[in-house]
Amino acid sequence: MPNVEKISIALTPEMAGMVCQAVEAGEYASSSEVISEALRGWKHRRAMELADIEELRRLWAEGIESGAGKHASMKDIITEARRRASEPS
Repeated sequence: MPNVEKISIALTPEMAGMVCQAVEAGEYASSSEVISEALRGWKHRRAMELADIEELRRLWAEGIESGAGKHASMKDIITEARRRASEPS
């Protein structure tokens, strides 16, 4: 195994039971493997969330750079949305 740092973690009884069940069922060779996979999933989710935030920032900037909208008020936007919704497809 490459460089590994051993740490101690505290889990609720329910979480600890889930880890033990996964190992006992043969899904993983050790509790360390269960935790490592969970952390890989967490890392992936965080990366996806950060990518989503960056995409929203890009779209926000694109919207700002595109200039003022053609509708002067929220009432105008709602009126236009209702008009479009009532049009046949």
